[in-house]
Parts: sequence; C-alpha cells; structure tokens
Amino acid sequence: MSRRAGLFCRVAFAMVMALALTPVIGTQTVSAQAAAAANDPSGAATGTAKDVPVKDAAHPTLPEVMETVGHNKISINFVWTLITGFLVMFMQAGFALVETGFTRAKNAGHTMSMNFMVYALGMLGYWVCGFALHMGGVGAVAVLGGTPPLNHEFTITLAGKTMGLFGLKGFFLAGSSYDVGVFALFLFQMVFMDTAATIPTGSMAERWKFSAFCVFAFFMGGIVYPIYANWVWGAGWLSALGTNFGLGHGHVDFAGSSVVHMVGGVAALAGAIVLGPRLGKYDKQGNARTIAAHHLPMALLGTFILAFGWFGFNPGSTLAGTDLRIAVVATNTMLASAGGAFSAMLYMWLVYGKPDPGMMVNGMLAGLVAITAPCAFVTAPVAVLIGVIAGVLVIWAAFFIEKTLKIDDPVGAIAVHGVNGAWGVLSLGLFADGSYGDGWNGVPGTVKGLFYGAPSQFLAECIGVLACFIWVFATFYVFFKIVDAIIGNRVSADVELAGLDIPEMGVLAYPDFTLKVGE
Repeated sequence: MSRRAGLFCRVAFAMVMALALTPVIGTQTVSAQAAAAANDPSGAATGTAKDVPVKDAAHPTLPEVMETVGHNKISINFVWTLITGFLVMFMQAGFALVETGFTRAKNAGHTMSMNFMVYALGMLGYWVCGFALHMGGVGAVAVLGGTPPLNHEFTITLAGKTMGLFGLKGFFLAGSSYDVGVFALFLFQMVFMDTAATIPTGSMAERWKFSAFCVFAFFMGGIVYPIYANWVWGAGWLSALGTNFGLGHGHVDFAGSSVVHMVGGVAALAGAIVLGPRLGKYDKQGNARTIAAHHLPMALLGTFILAFGWFGFNPGSTLAGTDLRIAVVATNTMLASAGGAFSAMLYMWLVYGKPDPGMMVNGMLAGLVAITAPCAFVTAPVAVLIGVIAGVLVIWAAFFIEKTLKIDDPVGAIAVHGVNGAWGVLSLGLFADGSYGDGWNGVPGTVKGLFYGAPSQFLAECIGVLACFIWVFATFYVFFKIVDAIIGNRVSADVELAGLDIPEMGVLAYPDFTLKVGE
C-alpha cells in the first residue's frame, strides 16, 4: 500500500470513529434531559400535541383542532396518491420488459426505446393540453382538498340535458392551476395516461418507424386519451348517464379497464391494422407462423413488475389513504391476477398439451386488466371468477385476432387490454354488489350491477364500451392513415429483416450477437 493510500485510510477511519462517537461525546456537554429530547429512536415522543399549530397549546380551540385534523387527513391522501402514482410509473419498466422479451433480439433496442420515450413524450403532450382536456372541468376533488381551479368544462345541451365533452382549465399547469391539489392529481392521472399510451408499442413492435411512434405518443397523451377519460372521470357525458338518463351511476370505471386499457387496446388494433403484419408472419396460404419470443424470463419478470405496480393502479384510484376500501381493492386485484394466470395455464395445458409460459403471462395480465374497473365493487369470489374468465377470454381473443382477423400483434396487447378492458367494465355492470360507491357520479345510493337488481347499470357500461371503441378506433385509424401519407408508419422491408436497432436507433441492444438478414 502506498503512503498516500495509507494516509487516506487513516483519515477515513478517524472520520468514521468521530461520527460514531458523536452521541457519546455529546452526553458530556449537555444535560440528560436535553439529550433525551434531541432524538427519539422509538417514535414515542414525536408527533405530540405540541406539534399542533395553535395560539395557546394548553387551551386549543375546537376550530384549531378541527383545522389540524382536516389538514392531516388531506395530507394522508396526498401522500397515498403520490406514492401509488410512483408505483404506477414503475409499471413502465414492466411493460418494457414484457414487450421486449416477447419480441426478437434484433429489435430489442428499438422496442425498449419506444417504451422508454413514450413516458416522456406522452407526459409532455398531457402537460401541454391533455390534462386540461381531461380534468379541466372536474370541479372540486374533495379528497385532495378541493382542486378549485379545475372549474371549466365545455358542454353541449341535448334534449335539455347538459353533457360535458372536455375540460378547459389546466393547460401547461400554468396560471391558477399552480395548486398543490391540481399538481397531485396531474401526477397520478399522467401515469395512467402513460399506461394507455404504451400499449400500442407492443402490438406495433418490430416494424414501426420511431419517428411515427413519437408523433403517436404526443397525440395519445394530448388528445385521444384525455377526451375519453374526461367523459368518464372528468365530469363528462358518460359519467352523467345516471343523473341525466337514470342509467345507474353512469358509466363507472373505478381504475381504468375502459379508460386506460381499452383505450390502449383499441388504439393498438387500429395501428396494427394500418401497419400490417410483420414479414414472414403469414405464409402464402394465410396461415399464421409462430415468431418466437427472444427472452421469456424477461417477459415473466416484467409481468411481476406490472402486477406489483397494479397495487398502485387500483387501490390508488381512491385518491385517499383514508378510504379503507383500499384493502378490498388490493386483495381483489391480487386474486383476479391469480385467477387469470391459473385459468390460462390450465386451458393451454388441457387443450394444447403444454402450460404455455407466454399465455400464463397474458392470463395474469388479462385478470389484472379485467378487475381494474370492478375491483372496489365486488366480492372476493367474484374477483376470482372475473380473473378466471379473463384468462380464457384472452386466449380465445388472441387466436381469433391472429388466425381469423389476420392481425399481427406480437405481444397480444389487443386481446389483453382491448378485449379484457371491455370485459372489466361489463363485469362491473353484472357483479357490483352494492356495498360501496354511495353517491358515485352524483347518484344517491351504492353501485349495483345487473345480478343485484340494477340492469340500467349494465346498460351504462355497455354504452361506455361502445363509445370507447368508436372514438378511439375512428380517431386513430384516421390518424395512422394521415401519418402514413406524410412520413410513413412502417420501416422498409430491408430494415425490418435486418432488425430495427441499427437503422432506427443507431445501436444494437446485444452488440455481441451477430444477426443475419432474415434471422
């Protein structure tokens, strides 16, 4: 050891010892009482009455006490909402791993990059105008302290009924939108939008131009997602089907089976149709060929990350840590995911002879997507049933899309998110048991489904599904056609065969691999 290194070690050791002995040395210069007040390792002395900001701590007034209690309640809700938003943001890593694992090694850098940049591009679109269109007219979100700046909804009147179409406050989070409640709501809603935006990156993987993807991400975050989300969550017309027309509580979607997943799945459908299948996916007779995933462990790991993030997605949608229904929501979410994975595995094993890992993944995701809307409104056995049905439904849908419709979806995004997003809100309309949701969308009483005596609720869910499909598919089909005419959606055949990493991104995800054309 050199002299310089030895000197460095001695100095470092002296510093560590000094820090370690600080509490001991300190007891020599302060009283025992002061030392006890300096730290609180057990937590027993922290957060007492002395921390309540009152004029006279010995004689606090009732208004002072209630103000403190109210402030702390909203603070709890803020922390809950932000932390669950962080969990949903982490789901982006899960999507990236699932989609990249299910596609080929020669496109891994491109697929991962789309999943990375959809977060930034979609967020900017949502910040510029998406949030305003989505939540600009929602009014007072009481659990976050009111959000008073969000008070302007563009409406039309038909047959004497007022119907909201989009919000008009909150552009750029500027002006009066500079409000803590608005900012908390923005963060949480933004990561939901990002989930919808990332879904088409799977269905359009391995042949989508990165430049066209960038335009899509901004458009999804700024226009298409926010409009439908406003109709359901932002005081729009679908949420008012109950107050306007007596259809239950209007279109109810607790955490986004239709607002997030079906929007993403229908956008994926439109994009995959316009883009066309990958080269070699279908033979001359039109029979589908299997294009193997390059990294199944990556896809399975990504699924667990998604399942973990879903505990922010669903329970977080209360926007309130003080709403104890979060326990039911979280448990139902977990049970439905298990039901979906189990039924998909069992179906593939019994029908095709092997418990396909890819379908295990999509079965679990399908169960999660389906339970997202009804998670707060159903019992545990029904949550498992919804997941079990979703696990089989995703297989039927995936094979129908691939073999009958001849639509190439490398990761099964349309079946997982589109089909089971629809199933999720329909299952709410069937199975909501009336134990939760009093006053939802301004309608007195709890939310009940068809099997609990409320057929009008099921009708409201059907209307929401139909509106979602028409709005999203029509808008994105036209959008992709326009982009195709201006800059093109698809890479050239040579690029697709060689792999998109070098031509589109300039780097290989796996530089140690030698990839040959057509491999």
